[in-house]
Amino acid sequence: MSRPDSDDYAQIFLRDTPMFDTRAPLEYKKGSFPFTASLPLMTDQERAKVGTCYKREGQDAAIKLGHQLVSGKIKEARLAQWLDFARAHPDGYLFCWRGGLRSQTVQQWLRDAGVDYPRIKGGYKALRRFLIDSQERIVAESSFRILAGHTGCAKTDLLNELPNSIDLEGLAHHRGSTFGKRPAGQPSQIDFENTLAIVLFRQNHAHPEASILLEDESMLIGRCAIPENLRKKMAESPLIVVESTLEQRVEHSFRNYILNKLEEWQQAQGKDTGFTAFADDLTQSLYKIRKRLGGVRYQQLSELMQQALAEQQRGDNSLHREWIRILLRDYYDPMYDYQMSLKQGPLEFRGTAGAIKDYMANH
Repeated sequence: MSRPDSDDYAQIFLRDTPMFDTRAPLEYKKGSFPFTASLPLMTDQERAKVGTCYKREGQDAAIKLGHQLVSGKIKEARLAQWLDFARAHPDGYLFCWRGGLRSQTVQQWLRDAGVDYPRIKGGYKALRRFLIDSQERIVAESSFRILAGHTGCAKTDLLNELPNSIDLEGLAHHRGSTFGKRPAGQPSQIDFENTLAIVLFRQNHAHPEASILLEDESMLIGRCAIPENLRKKMAESPLIVVESTLEQRVEHSFRNYILNKLEEWQQAQGKDTGFTAFADDLTQSLYKIRKRLGGVRYQQLSELMQQALAEQQRGDNSLHREWIRILLRDYYDPMYDYQMSLKQGPLEFRGTAGAIKDYMANH
């Protein structure tokens, strides 16, 4: 029994429904959804040719050209991929931009091959609209709490141990500071927004009355921008402030930005090339804030960092703590204190990570 086409967007996102996107690769790259594979009907070049034909000669001529471009062995190869996906994901769907010609064509070719596979009514545009509307509604209706604290106080680790929390840095695939770049890169802005909206929607669906805990973030997490309506809501939400000593923060930063970051680069690129990429990453990150550091302090930190990297290659990574300590104390701490003075939201609680866990368990 074949399944019908669907416009039940809520259930599609609540269930991690597998889908395949028949739009061109460039469209997919700009933004799609989690659990979605790019299995296009046409390549970017083919789509461009069809689009030009449509403008010059109309729809019928464009459809005819599309069938000419995607025929023979090309059609067989693409159909084989769609069939493989349909068999691997019998509960899935396919979609195009607006649920129109491309997804209908793919659906018909699958049907001709003996597989009835449903599509999303309204396509990508309708799914995206649903997420935007859901996000706006949830942000307007929900209460939020913001987990704040000095750089290096392990806010993200604590956040992920607490209920009803959303890790914005995890969604942005970035550690949130100047040194937060990760080897795998970041999602597109639209992918970030879509994933965030899905997480908000699920959390709201499961616990509609619960306040949502977010980490204190600036407008940008790397290159991913927090949506304006959410940023405004965060700015006026109550604060939960984590307290941690300077030495604890040095150790956390050392583990996060030296040990873990090096491991990620080496896993991605191999031992030697990975170390070079790691060293370049640190060097460039420090260079980005040279003007705010001032010439003398930047030079001091740069020399310490290069010395630490040289010692690290010889087997001793402990010197990294020196420049980390100076950077936290003389750069990040004054900046944090200034930013906290501008906060609109009330202070709800302040304490160590352990005290915050106890407080949140009862509030």
